[in-house]
Formats: sequence, structure tokens, C-alpha cells
Amino acid sequence: MKTIKNVTRRAALTLAAGAMTVGFGLMASTSMAAAEALKVAAIYTLPVEQQWISRIHKALNAAAERGDIEYVFSENVANTDYERVMREYAEQGKGLIVGEVFGLERAARKVAKDYPETAFLMGSSFGAVAPNFSVFDNWIHEPSYLSGMIAGATTESNVIGMVGGYAIPEVNRLMHAFMDGAREVNPEVKFIVNFIDSWYDPPKAKESAFAMMDAGADIMYAERFGVSDAAVERGVKAVGNVIDTSGDYPGTILASALWHMEATIDKAIANVKAGSFEAADYGQYSFMSYGGGSLVLDEALVSTEIVEQVRSKEADILDGLFRVNVNDARPVSDN
Repeated sequence: MKTIKNVTRRAALTLAAGAMTVGFGLMASTSMAAAEALKVAAIYTLPVEQQWISRIHKALNAAAERGDIEYVFSENVANTDYERVMREYAEQGKGLIVGEVFGLERAARKVAKDYPETAFLMGSSFGAVAPNFSVFDNWIHEPSYLSGMIAGATTESNVIGMVGGYAIPEVNRLMHAFMDGAREVNPEVKFIVNFIDSWYDPPKAKESAFAMMDAGADIMYAERFGVSDAAVERGVKAVGNVIDTSGDYPGTILASALWHMEATIDKAIANVKAGSFEAADYGQYSFMSYGGGSLVLDEALVSTEIVEQVRSKEADILDGLFRVNVNDARPVSDN
């Protein structure tokens, strides 16, 4: 387990002991408490460089740089160690503990129940539980739909390959949204779908992508690392997910559906500081209207006509005039 700590500056209040009254002392004590940065810990099962986790880490670092929190984290924590690390942070008096609990829901919720005064904000496929266990997710189905429109309009073979990690709701809904967007502009498009059953196995993802290209795919949906590398080698285009990798793969990434965790993290921090944190689903703060999701595209690779069509649909989403369907079922390849 690797732990790194970013210590933020605090406001220092210096009072002359002989000069202050009891009332002034109480007010000063209250001011100091309000000015203190919230102590936050995060627990990650993968390296902070992994795309999904990197977005949480980025948002927490931003809050630490502003002086809102003191932030420590543990990465590469095995599922068997996760409960222990949660308890250690709770015992240390952290005010907010953030992480992802896919695959260890029962253990995490048991810890939260044992520390009712600690706020927990966890990536989860399930619901919040009173009084202190809140959940979040990367609800970026909206920009995923828009990126699908770009892919559907760009493909020449009418075959798109899709490589995912695990077939869980968080992944499934993004894939389905992408597929729906592609079909809106191109009813003839077909999909080849595969899950590699790993969150981080670039060689396996790359191998799966090659197989899809051999079957005719000329655009790849890169839900996992490794897919875009395959696209570069074969000279086909790719669509990114969660983070913008266009700088790493110039001329290859048509568009990416981005996740911005800042809105979720900032809301949780504000609620803890205000003493109003309670069990809730923070998923809505990943929606585009909250700034939690966005689309980035390479206009040098996408026709002006489709850019205009996508931007129009984006405006409809933001204005509440179009709602992207949410489908958590496992996506499958077209026959």
C-alpha cells in the first residue's frame, strides 16, 4: 500500500493570552475550527493513473490545492485489505473517506455503520444507506451518446468494435448510450462487443481490439487502455472514455466522453463542512448540466456537418429537451 499526503496551508490565528476575554476566546476557537481544512482520505484498488480513479484523484487534489481539504490516499489496495484500510482512516479521524467499493459492498457498508460520525462517499452500483454512506458513479451516458453519433457518422465499414472491462452497470450504460448515438445517425451500423474481465490489462484489450479490426471494425470504442494503441497500429480511429487521450494518440481519437468528478467532490466537501452530509446518491453531479460530464472532439477529424449536429444535440440535452436512455443491461454484439 502506498500513501502520499498533500498538506494544505491553514489560516493561523494568534491571540495574546492576557488580552482576550472568555467570549472573545470562544469566538476565536470557533473561527479556527471553521478555517481548518477538512481531513479527507481516499482508497483506490488501482493506481491513481488508471482513468476512472484518476478523475477522483484529480478532483481531490484540486480541493487540496485550494486549501479546502487535507488529502491522503492509498492506491493499489487489494480487496482483502480494503476494509482494514477504511477502518484505519476512520480511526485516524478523517472527516470524509472516498473510494470505490465494487466487489466489496458488504464489507464497506459494515465499516460505515461502525463509524457513524465519519462521512463515506463511495463509487457503488447500489444505493446509499443512512446515516453516512453516500454513493456516486460516472454518469457520463450523455457525452457517450454524443461520441456515438460521431462514430456512427464516421465509420465507412459500418462496423464498430467495443472493448470493455467488466459488464457492470457503470460500463454497460455508457456502451449502450454510445451505441444509441451511433444508430441515430447511422441505422446500418453494427457492433462487435467484448469484455476482458479486467480493469487494467492493456495487452489483453489490445488483442481483443485487433480481433475486432480483423472482423471489419474501422472505429474502436476504447473503454479500456490498450485499445487506442491497437487503433494506432492499424490506422483506424478510436473514441475515448472518461479521460482525454487525444494528446497521446494524435490523429486517432475522434472524440471522448469525459468525466469531471469536481462537482461531486466539491458538493460532498461542502456538505461535510456544513454539518449537513447525509446518505445520498451523488450520481446526478456527473451529469452534463452540473459540469460532471462533457464531450471533447477533434474537429480536424470530424466533418463540419456532424459537428453541428452533435452540438445541436448537446444543446438539447443541456436544455432538458432530450434525455439519453439509461440501459444497464449487458450489451452484446450484433449478429
